[in-house]
Amino acid sequence: MPAETKDRILDGTAELFRRYGYTGTGLKQIVTAANAPFGSIYHHFPGGKEEIGEAVIRRSGQMYLELFETIFDAAPDALTGIDDFFAGAAEVLRQTDYVDACPVATVALEVASSNETLRVATADVFESWIGGVVPRLVRAGIDPTTARRLALFLIAALEGAFVLCRAAKATDAMEASGRYVHAVLAAALAEP
Repeated sequence: MPAETKDRILDGTAELFRRYGYTGTGLKQIVTAANAPFGSIYHHFPGGKEEIGEAVIRRSGQMYLELFETIFDAAPDALTGIDDFFAGAAEVLRQTDYVDACPVATVALEVASSNETLRVATADVFESWIGGVVPRLVRAGIDPTTARRLALFLIAALEGAFVLCRAAKATDAMEASGRYVHAVLAAALAEP
């Protein structure tokens, strides 16, 4: 039973971070979202909100990495994998009325310059995503140095598109980013 409460706290907090960010999320909101008693926060997370924030960032980061890997690996080739991933991101934004964006980027934009624990957690997550993309691009035939640069570009394009899409309440930025990532990847694949 305690693990269920801890999971509810993490799941509820991730949802709140996506919608309101780290500073816009209070402990009372977290226990309400988790349907948990207030004391359960400090039972499971003695470090309070910062410890919850770090756990949510790392857990969400792993979940999104696994989602990328599943989508990319199911595709017949790297270009289709990238297209499918960006199309899926655009669809999630539309279906959630542009609310369900990445909690990792939301927190990074908000507190990375003022909270070292959360900065390190977001940096670690972004590095894990790069580490998930690079070997897939290398398997597709791209040299490791170029693969890393492309992985950085892909993540920057994706996260930037999430921000623009939320602000505009339109998926134009995600669709454009997907097209340009596709074009750059196609050019890299065409190089000898």
